[in-house]
Amino acid sequence: MNAETLYLDHAATTPLLPEAHAAMEEGWRLWANPSSPHRSGRAARAAFEEARAGIKASLGWDGEVVFTSGASEALAIAFRNSKLPLVAVSSVEHEAVLRYAGDAARLPVGRDGLIHAADAAVSGLVAIQHANNETGVLQPLEDIVSKVRDAGGLLLADCAQTAGKIALPDADMIALSAHKFGGPVGVGALLVRDYAMLDPSGGQERGYRGGTENLPGVLAMAAALGAGSGWMPGAVRLRTRLEAAIRQYGGEIVAEHAPRIATIGAVRLAGVSAASQLIRLDAMGIAVSAGSACSSGSLKTSHVLDAMGIEGAGEVIRVSIGRETSEADVDKFIEAWQVIAGKA
Repeated sequence: MNAETLYLDHAATTPLLPEAHAAMEEGWRLWANPSSPHRSGRAARAAFEEARAGIKASLGWDGEVVFTSGASEALAIAFRNSKLPLVAVSSVEHEAVLRYAGDAARLPVGRDGLIHAADAAVSGLVAIQHANNETGVLQPLEDIVSKVRDAGGLLLADCAQTAGKIALPDADMIALSAHKFGGPVGVGALLVRDYAMLDPSGGQERGYRGGTENLPGVLAMAAALGAGSGWMPGAVRLRTRLEAAIRQYGGEIVAEHAPRIATIGAVRLAGVSAASQLIRLDAMGIAVSAGSACSSGSLKTSHVLDAMGIEGAGEVIRVSIGRETSEADVDKFIEAWQVIAGKA
């Protein structure tokens, strides 16, 4: 990336932390297969399991951890191996969930992006994203999980945008991806309250995932989580500053009155397409996105904004804040956005 680029697309991926980089190098030095019975393999296994324990401690998780290549694979394992069928998903889920949803019910949301907890009271596996990757809206999972469990179901939460930043919800299964919180691309995990919720399919990770364990990636993920989330209060202040300026200069904030994670803001500039905004911002050296990273390169309308009934969905861009984002960065974006809005 050009050193002068202002990167405000941290919801897509965020830079590798120095602690994670150092841990990966240690993992490369311990190059043996953690499943091998010899001395080198046992040393690798010991480091692997120490990282697993560190990840559980950092996340406050007392269940099981199945390491994967990322949140998408974690979700796939949950859907494929769950002893309960997938019966319902929210209408604003990530594409990684919707591609498996099939005939599962789509739980509607209001203009605030929130589902009603009572709608999730079904027997089976229910998949609800913790924080939406396009709008940042936080679902009321503490209320939802009680409804799901009372109905005899299980709650699977996609926590790709929240793990390592805010407390995890009390879900039965949780998917996360390391590159969203300063770890490397290509490693993540499925957290499971009890292995009894899943049918094993053979291979590594106690039979729940095939393939040689990614020791460098797991060590780096543990190190990234160990760096903590002390920067999040600063993210709250930065997004507050950003959105105040957006309103001042005639913009709109999507779901501004809903509970939202501080790292994501979806903003609309009426009359200017998201594509035009992205091109002009990129020319000014500012990287943002329109919707999800996996669909922003296409011309598809955001299914999330459509489900919310947002007017002018094609005029909404996503600005996402990371650990390194500063007040000066936000001010630079505001200045550029004023130009595009014709307010400068």
